[in-house]
Formats: sequence, C-alpha cells, structure tokens
Amino acid sequence: MIDKVENFSERKIAIIRREHFNAAHRLHNPNWNEEKNKKIFGKCNNPNYHGHNYELEVKVIGYVQPETGYVIDTKILSDLIKEKITDRFDHKNLNLDVAEFKNLNPTAENIAIVTYNILREHLNKELELKIKLYETPRNYVEYPY
Repeated sequence: MIDKVENFSERKIAIIRREHFNAAHRLHNPNWNEEKNKKIFGKCNNPNYHGHNYELEVKVIGYVQPETGYVIDTKILSDLIKEKITDRFDHKNLNLDVAEFKNLNPTAENIAIVTYNILREHLNKELELKIKLYETPRNYVEYPY
C-alpha cells in the first residue's frame, strides 16, 4: 500500500506510438561508379529498387499534464505521424516520390533523421522526441541516440 500520493507531473515519462509503412528504395551514391556502388551497397543497389515493411516507433518524452493526465494525446500523435510521415512514405519509392530523398540516400539512418526533423517541428519544444525505425525485424536505427 502506498502511503504518499505522488505528484506525477514532476516525473518524465515516455509514450510510444508504433506505426507501419511499406516503401521501396535504392541505396546509391551518384558520385561513385556502378562497381563501387555495387561493392558498398550490394543488393540494396538494385537499379530496379527493392522494398521494406518498415516499423516506426515514435517516442515522445515529457511531463504528465495535470489537467489531462497525458504527456501527449495518443490520437493527436497518431494523426500527426499519419499526416506527416506514413501518408508521405507509405507505398512510395523513396528515391523518386519523396522530396526529402531527391538528393539524400534513403538509408534507414537518413529515413529516421528525416522523420525526426519533420515531426520535431510539429511538437511542443518541451517534449523530447526519439525515433526508432525497423527496416527488418533484425535491423533498426534509433535517432537521436
């Protein structure tokens, strides 16, 4: 039994929203010749692209707001991710269809950083943001680390 009522608004907590999108990409450096691109990127350099079923975890960290009991309303967070990320990336060729990757190699690392930058500008500055992007069940990146 707890004798003391804690003030939860004085403790940070994380809320995590998981989303999913499918996208194709090609890892390629236009400054390199075909041989070097194949050597560095292997099958991921396929000129006809290849795809992944990405799993995205968006972690928002902050203080519980006493009025709502939320750090952020999950519906608002879900809608934000859908509007700004999944609608933009899902069922797209990242190299050809997404402006952010016109001149940026769409590696998992760069996709995570782009995702972070897009979402960061739409969240309260007092909230911390972390992105975890699974390219496969065994390969994922976190930003910032």
